This record gives sequence, structure tokens and C-alpha cells, in this order.
Amino acid sequence: MSDSGEMSEFGYIMELLARGKVTIKNIERELICPACKELFTHPLILPCQHNICHKCVKELLLTLDDSFNDVGSDNSNQSSPRLWVTSPSLDKIDRINRPGWKRNSLPPKTTTFPCPGCEHDVDLGERGINGLFRNFTLETIVERYRQAARAATAIMCDLCKPPPQESTKSCMDCSASYCNECFKIYHPWGTIKAQHEYVGPTTNFRPKILMCPEHETERVNMYCELCRRPVCHLCKLGGGNHSNHRVTTMSSAYKTLKEKLSKDINYLIGKESQVKSQISELNLLMKETECNGERAKEDAITHFEKLFEILEERKSSVLKAIDASKKLRLDKFQTQMEEYQGLLENNGLVGYAQEVLKETDQSCFVQTAKQLHLRIQKATESLKSFRPAAQTSFEDYVINTSKQTELLGELSFFSSGIDVPEINEEQSKVYNNALINWHHPEKDTADSYVLEYRKINRDQEMLSWNEIEVCGTSKVISELESNCNYAFRVRAYKGSICSPCSRELILHTPPAPVFNFLFDEKCGYNNEHLLLNLKRDRVESRAGFNLLLAAERIQVGYYTSLDYIIGDVGITKGKHFWAFRVEPYSYLVKAGVASSDKLQEWLRSPRDAVSPRYEQDSGHDSGSEDACFDSSQRFTLVTIGMKKFFIPKSPTFNEAENRVLPMPTSIGVFLDYDKGKVGFYDMDHMKCLYERQVDCSSTMYPAFALMGSGGIQLEEPITAKYLEYEEDM
Repeated sequence: MSDSGEMSEFGYIMELLARGKVTIKNIERELICPACKELFTHPLILPCQHNICHKCVKELLLTLDDSFNDVGSDNSNQSSPRLWVTSPSLDKIDRINRPGWKRNSLPPKTTTFPCPGCEHDVDLGERGINGLFRNFTLETIVERYRQAARAATAIMCDLCKPPPQESTKSCMDCSASYCNECFKIYHPWGTIKAQHEYVGPTTNFRPKILMCPEHETERVNMYCELCRRPVCHLCKLGGGNHSNHRVTTMSSAYKTLKEKLSKDINYLIGKESQVKSQISELNLLMKETECNGERAKEDAITHFEKLFEILEERKSSVLKAIDASKKLRLDKFQTQMEEYQGLLENNGLVGYAQEVLKETDQSCFVQTAKQLHLRIQKATESLKSFRPAAQTSFEDYVINTSKQTELLGELSFFSSGIDVPEINEEQSKVYNNALINWHHPEKDTADSYVLEYRKINRDQEMLSWNEIEVCGTSKVISELESNCNYAFRVRAYKGSICSPCSRELILHTPPAPVFNFLFDEKCGYNNEHLLLNLKRDRVESRAGFNLLLAAERIQVGYYTSLDYIIGDVGITKGKHFWAFRVEPYSYLVKAGVASSDKLQEWLRSPRDAVSPRYEQDSGHDSGSEDACFDSSQRFTLVTIGMKKFFIPKSPTFNEAENRVLPMPTSIGVFLDYDKGKVGFYDMDHMKCLYERQVDCSSTMYPAFALMGSGGIQLEEPITAKYLEYEEDM
């Protein structure tokens, strides 16, 4: 397509807009910011290609920063705030109790937030808002809309003396509006200003050249097809963020996109009659949907009324059976009570019997005493063996509705071929957030899913379900309460048809907010024996040549030492929870908490000079804290190794067979600083394996130690995955 032909076609489309074929009022919904629900003000283009006001994205980031700081400092619990403190260093161990951020650094600013348009998480990168393009085209259209909406309101001259005159043109170079007289004065003929670009009166001034937000002195001259955004030549160079991306020239991208947009717009405008026909069809479909919906409601009411009738019939039958049994038992009790009432009246019988005993004639006595003796004997037996004539319990009449309740809970519409999704219990877990994964036997048949979750109270009371619509087969649920059971279930949707709900998955949240830290690569870290990854969330013990050389000392009574490594953040108050995984091949790993002064003793001890498993001040084996039951202990470490979890010796766990458990896949540590208590949990079932008191009079740190081959991996916090943008050009 030639440039003249392209411009003529585009001009034709704009002419249709001008003629009113497509009025500017009809595009109002395209000019509304999804965040503030008002007309765009200085719109920015997000990585997901949606637009948002500059002020709105700043407010969103500030709101997320405030919530992040609240969580970080308060841990969602004002009674147990979390204080970040520096780790102890060997050369300045006396400063160990000073609070403050590590290396005096500030917390990272939040640059990730959910897009109000598509609700996917978008990452603004290191430059944040400064890395976003301003959508000048949308800004111009918004300005046209504003002018159309306020046609009676004139734009006044910016340079007139009061009272100002109505402006007739605006200079894009001066960013000001002028009346005819002022324009002549400030743009005299024959000067450079006379060459300025001027347009009709406007309040929207845009730069002539679009500059790169990452390289502010460079103009954009290329288009990245992968990121779908303009870039400059520095972005494409070896060190740029788009060096490995496919780019095209700006003129080529302009021509391609303009051709596509013009063609699509022309197609839509040319199909006006078809659109009107489809609108009429949609009106008929809406009426049909209304009728079918009412019919479906009536049908559902009929089915439920039948169920109610069955329940009422069963209720009447059950109540009649209970009443009949109750009447029979009461009759028996009444008869027995009358018999015993007769015993009270037997005082006359006893008196009569005493008078009979006075009879001296044997024949007369035998004749009278025989029947009397039977009556006396019967009364005596009743007194000797009292037994109620019936039972008071109605245990046999308790209605078991568990199966029916479960069936009624699963009551739903016919699936019409949509299979029930199944939650993957192995891939679903809970840590700082809950990650729920599920799979669908016929994945392509479902348009979307609805994930439901609710809290289960301690008395097993069920709260109402919370619903979240999900397009994929996984979802991260945040803001769950600590130390609570939650039920999760999911159902699939295809159009207006939904499948029955999946089986519920019950997960227990950690007993306290998750404590985030990394391994400290300075304080006590022995790089000869330990290998720390770049992220500082994994450490391995290298049982190599150095360990074999150290083994020579065993001949003279020395021991191989434990290699300690601690967290880079300390705890001075509140409740905290963290988790880690121990590699199955690990020989010996110790994990738990230790106070700053205890770490000071351990890390100051000359390595390989004395046994670190013996301490002069404690009088017991400090490497195996199970030798003492002192509740004022300044540290607590449990031993893990050879695929076993060893519970320290205590009055509760004294026998060896009761202290050795299979090693959990993931191990959690719960520290209640204020109460001086530490617990160790099996993360798979959130079950406490061991708990004891610990002295928290000083700063406490997550502490670990390794001997021989081994590895420790800190549990990674669960976060929402960022939106992946697919190439569409």
C-alpha cells in the first residue's frame, strides 16, 4: 500500500468519525481508567498493554508498599511485631544486638502490582514508573472527548492581560494557547518562533519526539516485537534489555500496525447492518435466556420441593416411631411403678401375715399361709433384684445423615460431559500463602474454573465459601489466618454449564506469620567446608580433601567440628515461622535457634583447636542439647541425618525408639519469642514433632550446622507468577 493510499484510507476513517457515523461519545468506555473509573489523565502503557493513569499507578504502588511494610513490621499481628536486625560479624560481635537493616540498606520498593484491567501481576522492573511509555495518542483522544463534552467552554489565551481573550490556536513548542493578537506578538514573522507547530485550541501538549524511558536522551526508532513496545538503539545493543529480542524499524512497525488497524476499523464500519442484525438477535437471545432461566428456576424448585416432601415424609415416619417407642417404655415404667407402689401398701400385708403367724391350729395355718407366702415371696424378690422395665436411651433412634449430607452438599447441575477437576494434593501446599494446583481430565473442554475456599473453625463450624475465578489450573491464595484449617475445592465451567465440585482438600496454615531471611555469608561462614549459592537460600557441606586432612587429628583425640551458618536477620519479639528442607543424602545436620551471645561463643572458638561439642561453662554436651533438661537454655537445635529426625532427649522423650522419626520432606520452626518457646513441625501435615522452652533474653537467630556431606534448602515463599506475554506479531 502506498503512502498516499494509506493516508487516504485513514483519512476516510477519520472522516467517518467527523461525520458522526461513529460518534466520539460512543468511545467513552475506552477512555475510562480501570483504576479510578474516570477519564485518563496522563495515561501510561503497562507491560500487559493496558493503560492506567499516572497518578493511579503511583497510588497502587504506595498502597502495596504500605501493606508490605505493615506485614513486614507487624506480621499481621500488632501484638507480635517483627524487628529486622543485623547479623553478628566476627570482627564486631559486640554490636550484635543493634537493630537495623543489613548493610544499612533500605527495603526494596514494590514494583509489582495487579493490573486493574486484566488482574494479572505486572512487573515494572528496576526503573518502575520511569520505565513506562506515556500514551500520547490516547491522551490526545481523551482531550478531543473533553472538548466535545464541553463545546460551550472556550480555552482562554494564556498570555492576555486580564480579562483574557478566547484562544484561537495552541503552540505545541511553547505549550501555551494564544489569541490572534498574542500569537502574532510572541511568534513574529521571520523569527525561529514563527516556525513553531501550532494546532487548534487545546490543553493537551505532547512532545514532538518520543524519547526512550530507559535512555532518556535517546529517541525511540525501533519496535521490539517480543515486548511489543518502542525501543532505542541502545536497548538493542549488547548490554540492553532487548539485545536478544527481535526488533523491526519504527516505519515498518508503523506501516504494519496501521494497515491492520485501518483494515479492521474499515471492516467494522462496513458491517453496520450486520452489527444491527446481531444486536437484534442478541435481544431475542436475552429474552429467550430470561424465559429459560425462569423455567430452570421453576424446575429446580420442583425438584427441591420433591426432596422436601420426601424429607417431611421420613421426618413424620421417624417421629412416629420415636413416639411409639416412648409410649411403650412409659407404659412399662408405669406398670413397674404401680407394682412398687403396691409394696408401700404391703404394710397391711405384713400386719396380716403377723396375725396369721399367731394361728396355732396347724391345718388352718397351712390353709391360709400358702397363698400369703407366695405374695410375700414375690414382694421380697422385687426388692432384692431391682431392674427398670425399659431403657431410657434412644441411641437406636439417632438419625445418621452424614452420607445424605455429603450427597446434598455435592448437589449440582448435570455436568453435560464436563469432568470433575481433581486437586493435586502433592503440588498443593501452604506456607506464607496457599498454592492450589489441580488438573482436569479433559483440560481443553473447560473455559474457566472457580476455586472455593473457607476457614474451618476449631469446633468444625464451616464458614461461607469464598470464590475466585481462575483461567488456569493453579492459584495462589493470600491473606489466610495463621494456625487455621482451610478447605479448598474447585469446579469447572464451560459456557454456562458447570461441573460438580472436586473433593475438598484440607490444609493447615503455619502457627505464625512466615519469617523471611537468607543465609549469612559473613558471620561464621566457612567457605572451605560450606558452599553457598548466589541466592543465599541453599547451603551444602563439602566433605572433601580438607576433611580428610583434618581426620589425622583423630589419632591424638581431636574431633571434627560442626560448620555453623546462621540467618542474616535476627528476632527480638513476636511469633515467627520458617521452613527448610534437608537433602536425603545428608549425614548430620543440626537446625533450630540460637541467641546472639551463644553464637558469639561458638563462632569465637578457635576452629579445630578444641572440641566444639564440649563447653567449659555448661558442663554438658552442647552439640547434643538433649543431654540437659534446663529450660533456661540459650539455644535449641535438633539433629537430622541419614533420613531420620532425632527428637532431643527429655522427660517426655527418653527412650531411644521414641526419639527417632522418619525425616519429613520439609521441616518448620516456630519461635514464640515473648513466651520463650520453640517448636519443630512436619510441614506436610503441619504437626508439631517437638517443643521446648528456650531463653530469649537476647536476639535470636535461625541457626544451622552441618557435618560431613549434606545440604539445606530454605523453603521458598509462595508468590503469584508474573504474566507471560506471548509474541503476536
